[in-house]
Amino acid sequence: MTLASKALPAILVVEDEPLIRMEAVDMIEDAGFKVYDAASADAAILMMEQYDDIGILFTDIDMPGSMDGIKLATYVRDRWPPVAIVIASGKIDYDRMLAPLDSTFFPKPYPTGQIVKTLKDIASRLT
Repeated sequence: MTLASKALPAILVVEDEPLIRMEAVDMIEDAGFKVYDAASADAAILMMEQYDDIGILFTDIDMPGSMDGIKLATYVRDRWPPVAIVIASGKIDYDRMLAPLDSTFFPKPYPTGQIVKTLKDIASRLT
C-alpha cells in the first residue's frame, strides 16, 4: 500500500503571524494533508482536544499567550504521545535540549521541499 492510498494524519499548524501561517497551511495542503491552524498554543490545545485525527503538530516557537511553541510541544508530547512534533523558528539560538525527544526542527524561512518530505516520512510511519 502506498502513502497516497493510506489516510494521511491531519496536521495542526501553530503560528501567530497570519501570513506565515497561511503560507504554511497552503504548503501542507498542497502536499495532500488535511490541515488545522491556530494562532496560539492555547487555541492549539483546544483544537487537539476537539479533533482526534491530528497526528502531527507543526509549531513556531515564539508566540504570545500562556506558552511558547517549545512548551506547547512538550505539553502535546506528554498528553498525546503518538503525535509527531515539528518545530520551526527563525531563532538562531534554538536549543534542541529544550524540545521534546524525537521532535524535528526547521529554520525559517521554511525549506518547503524538506518540510514536505519530512511530513510525508512522518505520515508513512504513523499510518
